[in-house]
Amino acid sequence: MVVLPERSTGLPTLLPQPAPGAAPATPDDRDIVISVNKDLSISINDQPIALADLPERLSAIFAARATKVIFVRGHHDLEFGAVARVIDAAKSAGVIQVGLMTQW
Repeated sequence: MVVLPERSTGLPTLLPQPAPGAAPATPDDRDIVISVNKDLSISINDQPIALADLPERLSAIFAARATKVIFVRGHHDLEFGAVARVIDAAKSAGVIQVGLMTQW
């Protein structure tokens, strides 16, 4: 006898699906992309910044914006903890949505 749950539970997610044969999307100039490099250096849209200064800088960036969304791109050799520290700093600055970028 096999017992199966009537409903599965989990976190709601929305995953965009790329169009077949589409080229990878490039970030829009208005997008905020935070990169965590292999040497643990951090940059916002290719401008270097220290982790300690990240919340203050993001607060200044998002003070005049209605949408508080960032994209985080971490080097594939990093442990996720390095990326998580950046996400925590962004959340403390009031960022509401965080997107993770892959294939870097």
